[in-house]
Amino acid sequence: MSVPFPLARNLRAPRTLALLGALLLCLAALLARPIPLQRQGVALLAVVDITGSMNVRDYTLDGAPASRLDVAKLALRRLVAELPCGSRFALGLFTDRRPFLLFAPIEVCADFAPLDGALAALDWRMAWEGDSHVSAGLIRSIELAAEISTDLLFLSDGQETPPLPAGQTPAFDGKPGAVRGLIVGAGGYGLSPIPKYNDRGREAGFLGESDVQQENRFGPPPADAESREGYNPRNAPFGGAAAKGTEHLSSVREPHLRALAAATGLAYSHLDGPDGLAAPLTAAATPRPVPGSLDPRPFLGGLALLLALGAYLAAPLRSLGRRRPARSRRAAVPTLSTRTS
Repeated sequence: MSVPFPLARNLRAPRTLALLGALLLCLAALLARPIPLQRQGVALLAVVDITGSMNVRDYTLDGAPASRLDVAKLALRRLVAELPCGSRFALGLFTDRRPFLLFAPIEVCADFAPLDGALAALDWRMAWEGDSHVSAGLIRSIELAAEISTDLLFLSDGQETPPLPAGQTPAFDGKPGAVRGLIVGAGGYGLSPIPKYNDRGREAGFLGESDVQQENRFGPPPADAESREGYNPRNAPFGGAAAKGTEHLSSVREPHLRALAAATGLAYSHLDGPDGLAAPLTAAATPRPVPGSLDPRPFLGGLALLLALGAYLAAPLRSLGRRRPARSRRAAVPTLSTRTS
């Protein structure tokens, strides 16, 4: 039986073809399955320095002063949001001379909400000691990263409190480069005051010169000890006067952090702002193939919706386009007034 001419013409109409295409796309979306893919992810342990100098406000966020810890937290949150699904992220805190692992590596997409919440909740009040032995903390962080099979992201301003004895850096006994990763230096290059807090955790001014140990007086005295006032080889090997210095002020100790990076085989980068972690970490981390998938159903459903909208809105839009020129022509024709006598 032959199809009547009007019916065949209707089947070939653009609106009918668009609706038919939308129907086929909807059926494809119902039947489609995720397409397996392989991506390059990372397995990362981030260790964040939460000692007192990280409270220095030498950054700016939204036009207001911001502490190094606040910018570091925001930078980590944005980094996690940019990591490909399948990547694993562990978080640790550093104070005194060792890191503390908050949680083992978790998948960044499936566990994004608790991971983002943990980063947002980081606070200097979590510190269990006031000292900051950055070199020792970095070495132990490398050991921890090796234990859980991740790369390392160590974020600190590099200020050793108390200062290292006569500028001596602890030796690294491990194999340089065995653990890959990145040391990130936080803070400005100029000296800034360190906020001081009372026993209730409320800010009470800034640290003064007498509030901070200006010199490490453990171990053998420095080479110039004999020339110091009040020197006594037994009772005052460092001299009799109190040490003077600028340890109550803080800046990013970049030469020290670069030296640590060179000794351990890690890369170094300065934290210029909350968006400055993704590129240097990608260059320093170990690419790890992670299984992934691409779900085509949202794309198929979106195309079906566009075809359906086009089928129903095409005719009204065409008619609207025809009416506008007609009205404009009528408005342009001058009216003639008749006069009766």
